[in-house]
Amino acid sequence: MLILIDDADLTKIEELYAKYPYDGVTTNPTILGKTGNPDPMDQLKKIRALIPEEAMLHAQVLSTETDDMVKEAKHMVDAIGGNMYIKVPVTANGLKAISILSKEGINVTATAIYGVMPAFMAAKAGAKFLAPYVNRLDNLGYNGVQISKDIHTMVRAAGYDAEVLGASFKNSQQVLEMGKFGIGSVTVNPDTLKTLAFNQVAEGAVKDFIRDFENCCGEGKTMLDF
Repeated sequence: MLILIDDADLTKIEELYAKYPYDGVTTNPTILGKTGNPDPMDQLKKIRALIPEEAMLHAQVLSTETDDMVKEAKHMVDAIGGNMYIKVPVTANGLKAISILSKEGINVTATAIYGVMPAFMAAKAGAKFLAPYVNRLDNLGYNGVQISKDIHTMVRAAGYDAEVLGASFKNSQQVLEMGKFGIGSVTVNPDTLKTLAFNQVAEGAVKDFIRDFENCCGEGKTMLDF
């Protein structure tokens, strides 16, 4: 499973990458706005420079008309470079833009997905990733994890290569459920990523081991001392 960082804060991204080699970073206009940088392209360039060359960077267009989406996407790819994925909302204009961009060889992540058929149509249009908003679907009265599973099943049955990129999680259990089902990628906020990877119970067990060892063999010692 690909695991991406859903944030645009350089400090948080650097902290997470220092502990584990994640597969990239996803952003959206809200996340970029929270950084306080009035120049979103500058922030994206800084993220691109911070993460490994092979890591993915997903960033969203702001235009709403098809032609403008296409122009904006090309500008972002040219300006930022690297392993870039352009996020395009699955609207009527967005679907057309996904088709145009995909045919021109630009990697597209279909975003703002709130149902199975919109995701399927985005895969049909050529999107590489399909990003259903799990928690937002739950808040609308749907089962976000189940919809993500249904998207995965339907896209695979049709033979498309698009991967579900689960997004907008409220807890780590949602991430685990998707992983067990075989969904290939998720993007998760830093706080939830930490609960997934670093367990406080394990930290406590390590302290117990060290205490017991020190009672036997001396404080502050390691196997290098013997």
